[in-house]
Amino acid sequence: MSAVPPAVAAARSIASALGLKADDATVLQESNRLTLRLLPCDVLARVDPAGHQEARLEIEIAQRLADVGSPVAVPDPRVEPRVYAHNGYAAAFWTHYEPVASATISPADYASALHRLHAGMRTLDVPTPHCTDRVRQAEELVASRHRTPMLTDADRELLGNALSSLSRAVSEHGGAEQLLHGEPHSGNVLATQGGVLFIDFETCCRGPVEFDLAHAPEEVGEHYPGVDRGLLRECRILVLAMITAWRWNRADRLPNGRQLGANWLRQLRAALDSSG
Repeated sequence: MSAVPPAVAAARSIASALGLKADDATVLQESNRLTLRLLPCDVLARVDPAGHQEARLEIEIAQRLADVGSPVAVPDPRVEPRVYAHNGYAAAFWTHYEPVASATISPADYASALHRLHAGMRTLDVPTPHCTDRVRQAEELVASRHRTPMLTDADRELLGNALSSLSRAVSEHGGAEQLLHGEPHSGNVLATQGGVLFIDFETCCRGPVEFDLAHAPEEVGEHYPGVDRGLLRECRILVLAMITAWRWNRADRLPNGRQLGANWLRQLRAALDSSG
């Protein structure tokens, strides 16, 4: 929390220098980066330590997807779409979309929007890691007792084996691969007046569309055309193992993260047992 005030101050200072009136700032999310709503200019600011390469790539991808009509949130049009540095922090400014409070995104609408997003992503050629590279990061985390000191030996073995075997199974499955969102879960989907929009492209990677679908509610996969059901089942368990590993990181800052980690370990064990 000690990093929040200077990060907020940096974002407000940058916004003001760009002609965006930022008298007030509301923290919307604090995780690996800080997400703010600046008022009265009503802009969304994402603040990182200076030099955050993912923020630059995220802006490029979002703009190029918007150009081909994909359902994505876009940078604020009042300023040049780039990353701005100040006092050791870097900020990017995005359009703030007022959520439709009464709207619920149906599985069919979710699947349709994700399918259109994937169609737009197939038109892009940008360097990104493979989805199994992200799995490897989770494996390294689980293998480090220093970074995951609260994991028991049995749970560490369970997670490590699940990550390595499922990653290998997904890689050997074959089939088409493409640019993916990386984490199109419900927290990265907005219900707006203009329809369903996806946000947060810092986790883009390459792989089968089933890896993206594994982050969405199960009902969404039932409406997505051409899904490989067996691969989707493997990806769902793999993603569950990944997000479980993140929660046991001693540096994890997600509220109730440790409780989620314990619950997801139980779910993972049950999923592995039922799948054989």
